[in-house]
Amino acid sequence: MTPARRVLAVSAAASIALAVSACGSDDASSDDVAESASSDAPATDDTTADDTADGEESETSEDAASDDGAEWTPITIETALGTATIEEQPERVATVNWANHEVPLALGVVPVGMAAANFGDDDGDGLLPWVTEELEELGAETPVLFDETDGIDFEAVADTDPDVILAAYSGLTQEDFDTLSEIAPVVAYPEAAWATPWREIIELNSEAMGMAEEGDALIAELEQQIEDSVAEYPQIEGKSAMFAGHLDPTDLSEVGFYTSLDTRVQFFEDLGLEIADVVAEASEGTDQFSMSQSTEQIQVFDEVDIIVGYGDENGELIGALQADPLASKIPALERGSVVFFNGSTPLATAANPTPLSLSWVLDDYVAMLAEAADQVE
Repeated sequence: MTPARRVLAVSAAASIALAVSACGSDDASSDDVAESASSDAPATDDTTADDTADGEESETSEDAASDDGAEWTPITIETALGTATIEEQPERVATVNWANHEVPLALGVVPVGMAAANFGDDDGDGLLPWVTEELEELGAETPVLFDETDGIDFEAVADTDPDVILAAYSGLTQEDFDTLSEIAPVVAYPEAAWATPWREIIELNSEAMGMAEEGDALIAELEQQIEDSVAEYPQIEGKSAMFAGHLDPTDLSEVGFYTSLDTRVQFFEDLGLEIADVVAEASEGTDQFSMSQSTEQIQVFDEVDIIVGYGDENGELIGALQADPLASKIPALERGSVVFFNGSTPLATAANPTPLSLSWVLDDYVAMLAEAADQVE
């Protein structure tokens, strides 16, 4: 049973499922995430099915509302791009950009629209495996997927006739927000594009659905999972880590890295790691998500215990780094204290936690970090 289903099992108010009929969307992160083409097949939540995979019976949103009997209180959410006011209980939830659809799904709600994924989408169906598993567990068909390769497909979003649009983790521009707001209230990011930590993604998106308590329960469940997984590998505790940017094995004159504004770097602290001093110092006073350092000053990385990044399945990048006369002098690279993900697999999303992926990849990611930590003297 997934953590989301355990949350639903202990909260009667969480048994909301939507009748689904249209589109979906998933967005790209600034470096790593792109969107794939959409399907035009209608999405329907199998609300007449008997039991879901864990023995729970799904309901339509109208059934859940009548069971609850509570009056809706309008919700106002302030975001960096404007205010979202949800006057009535949403029955049709659309999401845009990366990972926002995972919040309603984790709480038993099938979006009417969500973005297709292709980063980590190794089978090309526009869905990451944890999303497929959750849809199956809910007894729901795949929603129609928005193609966001060239930006938000406003017409496709409008066609889903949403009551609210979730985008707490996104790269929306002001123009995007204003256009989407003509369709339905939009919950954008609280401070900066692509900078919303996983807890706030859950908090904001669940609040907009009137499911704040269920969102809090989901956060608590995921925090416990992290604690349990990390406890198996005490060697990780206190090690310093850096998340390398995309490195070109044909040009290693610079080493890129993500700053502490990036959620991948912030996640280190959830896992008991420390953000490397060189990263923390470079992040002060900047609004940049990534920076680079000339390999002529490669000594600035001497105190980094573990380097995480994206590589390839044949090890070409690591081999090039270890063969480079300057890059090879980074102690973490020299001793092999590295975790490099193959970007074509779902595991590559491990370092950027989202509500459903976190459980799916957590143990593997922590084990990889522990193996790298073992090399540190």
